[in-house]
Parts: sequence; structure tokens; C-alpha cells
Amino acid sequence: MNQDWEDRVTAAWAAFDTYAEEDAADFRAVIDALVAELPEGSPLGPFERACAWDSTGHSDRAVPLYREALALGLGEVSGYKGRRAKIQLSSSLRNTGQAEEGVKLLTPELDAPSDELDDAVRACLALCLSSLGRDREGLSLVLGALAPHLPRYQRSMGNYARMLVDPED
Repeated sequence: MNQDWEDRVTAAWAAFDTYAEEDAADFRAVIDALVAELPEGSPLGPFERACAWDSTGHSDRAVPLYREALALGLGEVSGYKGRRAKIQLSSSLRNTGQAEEGVKLLTPELDAPSDELDDAVRACLALCLSSLGRDREGLSLVLGALAPHLPRYQRSMGNYARMLVDPED
């Protein structure tokens, strides 16, 4: 879509926190109106609708929309939004009792080209792993993501993170 449309979507999301919880349907209506402007078959539509359902507490309604957006080629339209969709879908899958599928979806993202979403990938994957009782692996991911942001102890925390999953390391 064009920049004007993207700017209006960004503005709608910037206003999200001004909606009271009981006004969630009003927010989704704003997103639906923007989506209605898109050409049929655009993966941006189901992605934005999934985000709106997800952000208003309906992971179950978001899951099929995230899947649709990815199937329609969201990653080709916007690699960044495609990666966001995978992160958010994995979180929604975890919330709906399908954490194993979330792990399968996010694990390849650990080897994807690095961007500002790397830590979100690790955090969400850690939550999915924890939901499966794999807390040490999850903690390892979180510590590994945190270590570069620390003013000190980066090397130690990185080593501790690796040792949680490979004590011989």
C-alpha cells in the first residue's frame, strides 16, 4: 500500500492506548476500515486485523488471520511485518495452548538475518519453551538476548546462557 495508508495505520496504532478496554470493538473497527481500503488478497489486511484482535485480548481470533497473512506472502511484501507476524502468531499459539507450534515457527528465526526484532524472537520463543516445561532453554535465550544490553557482565552472562543448555561449554 502507499505511504499515506501506512501513516494512517501507524497513527491508529499510536492511538491504541487511548481506547478503554470496553472500547476494543471501536479500535478494531478503525483497523477494519483501513483494511477495507486494501486490494483484495493483500496480506496486509489479515495481518492488521490479526494484530487488532490479538491486542484486544483475542488470540484465538488472531491465529487464523496471522496464518492467512503469512500464506498470502506477507514476508515478501514486508520482511519486517512477516517477522512480526511470526513472533505474534507464536505468542498467540502459546496463549491458545499450542506452544509447540510456536517453537517450530520461531526456532528458524534464530538464524534469520538480524534486525531489531531479534530480542522479541528470543523472548517469545523463551515463553513458548517455558510453556512446554523447557525453562532452562528459555532462560538461556533470555539471558543471551539480555547480555549485549548490559553495561557490564556481558561476557559472563553470555557464558551462563550457553551453560544452561550445554553444561560442558
